[in-house]
Amino acid sequence: MKRLFILISMIMMMPFAANAQKKNFDWMDVFEIEYANDPQFTADGESIIYVRTFMDVMKDRKRSNLWIVDTDGDNHRPLTMGLNNNSNPRISPDGTMLAYTSNESGKSQIMVRFMDTGKTHQVAQLQNGASRLSWSPDSSMIAFSAHVDGKPKSYASLPKAPKGAEWAKPAIYIDELQFRRDGSGYVKPGNSHIFVVPALGGTPHQVTSGEFNHSSDIAWAQDGETLYFSANRHDNHKSETRDSEIYSVNIASGEIAQMTGRFGPDSNPKISPDGRRIAYVGYDDNRMGYHNSHVYVMDVDGTNIRDLTPEFDRSVGTFHWVNNAIYFQYTDKGINKISRVNMSGDIYDVTEGVSGTSFGRPYAGGTFNVSKNGEIAMTYATALDQANIGHVDRRGGDVTQITDINADLLNHRKLGRVEEVWYKSSHDGLDIQGWLVYPTDFDASKKYPLILEIHGGPFAAYGPHFAAELQLMANKGYMVLYTNPRGSTSYGYDFANEIHHNYPSNDYDDLISGVDHVISMGNVDPDKLYVTGGSGGGVLSSWIIGKTDRFKAAVVAKPVINWTSFTLYSDMSLSSAKYWFGAMPWDDQEQYWRRSPLSLVGNVSTPTMLLTGEADLRTPMPESEQYYQALKMREVEASLVRIPGAFHGITARPSNLITKIQHVVKWFDEHP
Repeated sequence: MKRLFILISMIMMMPFAANAQKKNFDWMDVFEIEYANDPQFTADGESIIYVRTFMDVMKDRKRSNLWIVDTDGDNHRPLTMGLNNNSNPRISPDGTMLAYTSNESGKSQIMVRFMDTGKTHQVAQLQNGASRLSWSPDSSMIAFSAHVDGKPKSYASLPKAPKGAEWAKPAIYIDELQFRRDGSGYVKPGNSHIFVVPALGGTPHQVTSGEFNHSSDIAWAQDGETLYFSANRHDNHKSETRDSEIYSVNIASGEIAQMTGRFGPDSNPKISPDGRRIAYVGYDDNRMGYHNSHVYVMDVDGTNIRDLTPEFDRSVGTFHWVNNAIYFQYTDKGINKISRVNMSGDIYDVTEGVSGTSFGRPYAGGTFNVSKNGEIAMTYATALDQANIGHVDRRGGDVTQITDINADLLNHRKLGRVEEVWYKSSHDGLDIQGWLVYPTDFDASKKYPLILEIHGGPFAAYGPHFAAELQLMANKGYMVLYTNPRGSTSYGYDFANEIHHNYPSNDYDDLISGVDHVISMGNVDPDKLYVTGGSGGGVLSSWIIGKTDRFKAAVVAKPVINWTSFTLYSDMSLSSAKYWFGAMPWDDQEQYWRRSPLSLVGNVSTPTMLLTGEADLRTPMPESEQYYQALKMREVEASLVRIPGAFHGITARPSNLITKIQHVVKWFDEHP
């Protein structure tokens, strides 16, 4: 296979002539997009196994299979096939077996494939699926996490119904603070626990117990007798949800020992190759809206804890041991990078370009892994393609792209050029980064309508990454500006916490300054401005139209409109009150109201569409309904779009991504 050395900057500067004779990227192309994820080296380091996600157009679902490719790009082929979800590939230490999860039988089960014969078997009958697969050092056992059902609670008991009677369903009794979660609905009774099972099949042995959840990554001690994990097992775990610790558990006895103790999250333990140290990530929780996660190491007995990245002003993400050093992923100015830190705390950048696993909007997603000799496998993408597999040799530096899984589609489609922009905020001169997507058939002699598209979070980051939603907007003749205003991650602790207990606020100035900047570049029609965004972007888009009438129309997607109702109804009530406000609504109602877009609804004259999933539990439908009703009462042109069955992640089903952007574009088209 041809080896491609692709730099994002080169892609962005491709001449528009390259679009000649190609078709526009359009609605149904969403179902043709694929992307790579979760790369894993084989034991010999010669090949990479990865998860390849694709769209099932008949069932309107994302599906995934496992593929393998040599590090030079040869022998690229599937390991599993079918319209199932096969994921979480993990190679046994001896290299003879591949464990993964599959829902081929209807429920997610652990499968093991023998690498020499290709034959597979199911290791056990699991009632509630499995996650966090981890091989024992001798390749004989697999540890995993799974939900253990509890008994539904009841309070009052009805008398026995007469035979044949058709009574109403019994009442559901709830007495928990966290009683529902977005993406899954009402919380099932029970807890997640850690199990071990023989790799060749057998009965799973439950290792942990108690009224706590144990759903973290799992690491094995070298002797195969102890597991390490993170959990929140404190007495106040329901009210201090972020205060997790690293624990060890003896597999035979179930005896658990706490290894860390500071207030704040400690998670993702990994054992060093020599078995002497444990690395993990975490931070001291100071009740700030945003904290940088650091990487720590300690001896396997829990002593000698050290922060390896105390002065590193970015948040450490995924990490892996290689010999006596740790490779870790972080986001810097919207771009995912990989660095290496040794036990002395010396940090060296290795490569960048990890990207491509965020499907709809240009979030800074992506994953990587490292072989025993320091070679890197990563999801590699550009602004004009979803994730492929990239390979970096042990010397580091440029990425060699070794797959091209969307070539059959994107080589025949026109895409909008993506250009980086920097400008200063009108509020205080703060430097703000953004990206401008040009219309698919851009003509430099013309002016175009502009969509300001705002990311959610608010503690998140956009970057120069492929975004199907924005390319669809560009295909319909719009320029699209997306930025990282204050509060965004990847610019350091201080930049993110500019909005601490002050969101929304001067992020408004950052966004409007971006609009003014791209107008000054000459191709934006200043009389055809539009604004949209989802979640945190819904907050800011509704905030913007409460402060200015410059925009011809707005689509406010899954917003927070009233911080009091959000805090008392959302699935993240505690986080909102403790970290974003520092007080309960009844103790500081003035602050909650002052920062609510609903407080500015009396100023709004912009035609506004509200768009939210009916099952959304993060920014629930009543938030959108309040704003819609208020606009209607004021006789402002407004509409409400409800997406049936959709949680907060509206675009989890491909057709909903199309539906969302069709509504956005049509609303803007009809308000020229």
